[in-house]
Order: sequence, then C-alpha cells, then structure tokens
Amino acid sequence: MDANSKNQVKDRLHSRNKHRERYDFKELVASNPALKPFVFVNQYGSETIDFFNPEAVKSLNAALLKLHYNINDWSIPSGYLCPPIPGRADYIHHIADFLRSKNFGKFPKELKVLDIGVGANCVYPLIGATEYKWNFVGSDIDGTAVNSAKAILANNPQFDELIEIRHQTFQRTIFRGIIQENELFDLSICNPPFHASANEAQSGTARKLKNLKANNKREIVLNFGGQSNELWCEGGEIAFLKAMIKQSKNYANSCFWFSSLVSKESNLRAVYSELKHYKAIEVVTLPMGQGNKTSRVVAWTFLTPEEQIKWKKDRW
Repeated sequence: MDANSKNQVKDRLHSRNKHRERYDFKELVASNPALKPFVFVNQYGSETIDFFNPEAVKSLNAALLKLHYNINDWSIPSGYLCPPIPGRADYIHHIADFLRSKNFGKFPKELKVLDIGVGANCVYPLIGATEYKWNFVGSDIDGTAVNSAKAILANNPQFDELIEIRHQTFQRTIFRGIIQENELFDLSICNPPFHASANEAQSGTARKLKNLKANNKREIVLNFGGQSNELWCEGGEIAFLKAMIKQSKNYANSCFWFSSLVSKESNLRAVYSELKHYKAIEVVTLPMGQGNKTSRVVAWTFLTPEEQIKWKKDRW
C-alpha cells in the first residue's frame, strides 16, 4: 500500500481516531524499537513498512498501542490475526457516538461491553477501556487466543478491573456459557469471520496482492495473519450473523444493544430480514468509511422504548 493510499484511509477515519495523521515512524520506533528493521523509504519519499509482512504489521501494532494507548509488551502468537488498529478504533468511536445519541448527547459511563471473538490480540477491549473506561468481557472459542489475551492483560495491570477474558467452550453458541445468570451487558460488539472457507480467504488475499501489482512469485500470506475461526466459518459472514441474531433473541433482557460489523453490503438485506423475523424493536446501521473501503456496523435491541428508558435510568 503506497503513501497516497494510506492517506486516503486516514482521511475518512472518525474525528476522534488517534490514527488520522500520517504515521510518525520516529515516534513509533521510539515506542517500539523492534519496529525499526521494518521501516524503509518508499518511492514517494515517505517512511513506511510492508503491510503484507505479518511481522512488520505486528511490530507496527505494538508501537501504535504503546504510543497512543500506553499498552506494554503487546504480542500475539505467530499466525494469529494482527488487525489494523485504526479500523478497530473506528468501530469503538462510532458505537460510542451512537450510544451518546441514545443518551441525550452524553456518553454513558461505566458501560459493560461483551466483545464476541476477542482474539489473541484483545484490541477492541484495550482501545475501548483506554478511550472510554468501559468494562469489557472478551470471549473466544480458541484456547490459545484466550491465553494470549490474558497474557497481554497480565502485562498491563491498569486493566485489572476493566477487562476480563472468558473461554467459550460451547463451539456452536455465541452467548450461552459466556453471559452468566442475571448478568447484564449494555453493549455487545463483534467482527465476524468474513470468508466461507480457507480457500476463499486465500483467494481474497491473492486478489489484494494482484491489485497491488505484487510479485507473482511471492508467497501468499493471509492479510494480517489469522486462524480459521478468525477468518472464516461455514456459510461465511452471513451465516455467522444469522446465528448471532437468532441467539441474541434468547438474551433480549441481558444485553441492551447488540452490534456487529457487516463487511459485505450485499448481506444487509438478509440481516434486516433476520432481525425483522426475530422481532428486533429497533435496528440502526452506522456507516464507516476508510479510504476506498466502506463498511458499517448494524446495532439492534429487543427492548421496548419503555424498557430502554428504565435501563438507562438504572444503569447510565
């Protein structure tokens, strides 16, 4: 990705996103010296890294998290998803604005948030807890990812009272086994698996490399890494979203707002249909733009207007 493309991405980030400006690699290297070997000057005369090198991206993420969020010793196991920090921060800021719009223009305080599929990187809770002091429970079906997230938190004791990681041992359920009896969440967030198969995930990366006019002989590396449950599931994104919507109905009184990224615009019609089928009371779509890519978050609740008022009065 060249400097001009990176600048386009930043131009469309949320106004409170700390990553809107061009990366200052001198500051980033100072915060994480391990980044230095990956930094080079590109054909446009700008310092950058190879964004298709997983180790370079991991070092950049560690530097960004240290510099902007005071996260120490952030690391993930080899091969696990190393997400782009600016995009993760955008979800947090957009959903924060949405909750503010539902709370008379004030950010709700001391929110309890469930991150479905927290991953080995734990990025959503780290950003949300730092920026807004939200309390998080992060869940994941992958034991290695759970241990990695816990290790990150062990190196950052400032989150001891803010972030908890739970292992989802029920492979086909999303909320059961994670939301405890009488436990209440103000919000759930999710970045669902995008692809329907490992082959589809590889093909997607191959197309990206071709678009970037990469060397045809270069080994295909999944964008930013990722294990199977992080990148794909049977039926792809829409199958996961349908399952989540169906299961969320069973926890209608345990969580105020459910939400998820919906990467494919073509999936929206099916998502809306499913939400109508399960009688969601309110559905809101939050557009997000990052460079040439447009994404969105869909949020829904099963609480009636009267129940919403009571929830906010009791908790916000």
